[in-house]
Amino acid sequence: MLSAVPVVPTDEVTGRHRHYGTFYGLEPVERDDRPLVLVHGNCQAESLRVLLAGRPDGAAQPSPVRTVRVPPVHELTADDLPHLDALLAATDVLVSQPVADGYRGLPLGTAEVAARAARAARAPRSPQVVVVPVLRWAALHPFQVVVRSPGAGEPPLVPYHDLRTLALASGAAPLPEVPPARAVRAVRDLSAAELRSRQERHGSLPVVDLLTGAGAHATHTVNHPGNAVLTGLAQRVLAAAGLPTDVADPGRTLLDSVHAPVLPEVLEALGLADQAGAARAAWRVHGQDVDDDEVREAHLRWYAERPGVAETGMARHAAAAAALLGGGRAA
Repeated sequence: MLSAVPVVPTDEVTGRHRHYGTFYGLEPVERDDRPLVLVHGNCQAESLRVLLAGRPDGAAQPSPVRTVRVPPVHELTADDLPHLDALLAATDVLVSQPVADGYRGLPLGTAEVAARAARAARAPRSPQVVVVPVLRWAALHPFQVVVRSPGAGEPPLVPYHDLRTLALASGAAPLPEVPPARAVRAVRDLSAAELRSRQERHGSLPVVDLLTGAGAHATHTVNHPGNAVLTGLAQRVLAAAGLPTDVADPGRTLLDSVHAPVLPEVLEALGLADQAGAARAAWRVHGQDVDDDEVREAHLRWYAERPGVAETGMARHAAAAAALLGGGRAA
């Protein structure tokens, strides 16, 4: 049975509270015989929840599960823990990305949340835990990386870094504007190896085959997978939970805020020349085209104002840079 979800006082309700209305007790949790699934993680987790939650209006069959939209893990605060615990008390399946214990100073790690769920549940009931990986796939965007620089924030225009631009800003050896085919495949293989390593380390569901199978539509950016990949992962979550695996298309592109350029030479190197129509020279940011040269110039200015950030990025992603320079092995 669901514990009473604490209700945010009326005079304290904000737009954020309304967005996550059920989590904050402003709207009731669906009550029926379907298992309740709670998905814990970042923006990928919410997109996964959307697919699990269900079928479009008018569909003949409902989703096999109930879900509740919850804030992403990086937005949760200490004040949110009672709301989280109330939902965990009724959760049948906890789907979580790997989150470290003590994340941001709170007990929000995957193991910690699973333990909270077990304590909140009525004995002998305990939720099933399904771990899903954080999806990062560089095959289509071999230059693109994510760099976390405390205090520096995110670069302008797009929150991604380009190894070619980082090399210019840091004084490192220049990287080719168009990578040779062998380098593209080396970055793909490096990305696949890193994902498999994380899957084994965290005991998460496999995803590399979903990414390779989706071809030119696998990702919009290195950390925003396309609908086909997310749908395949949602089906695997349901299978792991012993539930029917039908997943409906949401009728919209998930994680649609940013689409990075894709070089036709990259598609050809990956054996995707028949999908050359997916190549694009410009960024697409919130529905607007942004020229790649404009992004590079803005980022170079940003690095110049923040000494050390470019060097940190190059050091963090030295293996990918080496692969682009021809130091990696590829099939």
